[in-house]
Amino acid sequence: MSETTRLGLLGFGLVGRRHVAAADELAAVSFVAVVETDPEGRAAAAALGLRCYDQLDGLLNDGEIDGIVIATPTLLHIEQTRQCIEAGMPVLVEKPIGVTAQEAETTVALAEAQGVPLLVGHHRRHNVIVREAKAILSGGAIGEVRSVTAQCLFYKPDTYFDIAPWRTKFGAGPISVNLIHDVDLLRHFCGEIVAVQAMTVPSRRGFENEELASAVLRFSSDALATVTVSDSAVSPWSWESTAAENPVYDPTDQSCYAIAGTQGALSVPDLRLWRHQGAVDWWNPFTVEKRPHDGADSLVNQLQHFHRVLREDEAPLVSGREGLQALRVIEAIQQAGCSGQTVTVETGISRAPLPGTPVVTPTASSLGVAGQ
Repeated sequence: MSETTRLGLLGFGLVGRRHVAAADELAAVSFVAVVETDPEGRAAAAALGLRCYDQLDGLLNDGEIDGIVIATPTLLHIEQTRQCIEAGMPVLVEKPIGVTAQEAETTVALAEAQGVPLLVGHHRRHNVIVREAKAILSGGAIGEVRSVTAQCLFYKPDTYFDIAPWRTKFGAGPISVNLIHDVDLLRHFCGEIVAVQAMTVPSRRGFENEELASAVLRFSSDALATVTVSDSAVSPWSWESTAAENPVYDPTDQSCYAIAGTQGALSVPDLRLWRHQGAVDWWNPFTVEKRPHDGADSLVNQLQHFHRVLREDEAPLVSGREGLQALRVIEAIQQAGCSGQTVTVETGISRAPLPGTPVVTPTASSLGVAGQ
């Protein structure tokens, strides 16, 4: 492999264009070709000097491509990822890795069996804020994590769905598209999620997905998290509005995660560390420390990481199996919302099921998806 990583892009929509812009910040990474069928998208890609193909086969047969970034609608992720893996082509696929964990399991197993790098685009893990928060938690600054409150609330206008009707279809609702980011970070911060309870509210706009959901998550440590997501509720309490990660969102001075432990508490992404003066006692006053951080672009960091993975300098931070586990939690939330039952999440952790929590493995039919 040359010193420069040459990437192909599948899908030149909003997310795909952000990947190309991120690569412009890196000397070692460049996009050289794209698959796009929309005439406007092809013209925009060609204007940037990218070779344009109609089909994925074009990228797979392009001798200059070192890896592929998949930024297409979720319903296409599994089939396109499988084609890349079968061709021996390393992949960074946008989250979620697929619509159902059942289909994703097969694709992840294929990548592992063939030794083809498979990364999932949970890009927030590459944000320096997340790195600092993880270091604070791992260093024991708040003691043992006991409770987390997470909010993912915003209002998507009708035009957001009008320009891309696939966003109204099953698998593209706020649980699958948005909350999965928060689930990935909560797993990163607090460990595996082993059981969930949830309630969901159907879309009032007539879409196939929920528009509001709340869930209680139980971690293997017996810590609990409460999470709420909606794409029809105006608020400043979401990662997009608080992390200043993407310039299209007006940043606020709020936080979206509150993590409480036995020795202190941490709010994220503002990184305020709260502890009592002297002994841990609710009657003692609090001290608050604001941890500084560098606001580097997480998509830039993610592409730089992809470059190092392709050079075999690093292992994937968010592997296919990590993406699969986040999807399992999302499916469990959806299943719990539909059934009203507590759903145990398959984790691979050696741990007895929690009392009174049946193990439910969601399937395509149980989630309202036609069989493959």
